[in-house]
Amino acid sequence: MVLDRFDDTVSELNPADGEIQTGEVVVRDDVLVKLFALGPGAELDPHEHGDSTNVFHILSGTVTVLQGKGDDAVSEMVDAPGIVLHDRGVIHGARNDSDDVVYFTASLCPLP
Repeated sequence: MVLDRFDDTVSELNPADGEIQTGEVVVRDDVLVKLFALGPGAELDPHEHGDSTNVFHILSGTVTVLQGKGDDAVSEMVDAPGIVLHDRGVIHGARNDSDDVVYFTASLCPLP
């Protein structure tokens, strides 16, 4: 039995420049863990989850994490390994400003 779900999921992802590909790593009644692969220049548009906490786990590369909006918006480059918390209702997104594919998971708990 193999407990690590990363290798099987990541082997299916190969995004081109500007492209985002995803794979579901864990899907249960109370949690979703999704793997994101961002090609160079790709951006996950800012969005929010009003009923769920969202946690990014940066697995490979450097991800520019976006959080908030308007005058309260911040962005920060987060290197792997890194963890970023997005509280319920906080607008968040991610961007790949590097020349390599970056990988991170987003855990959504609880599912709305």
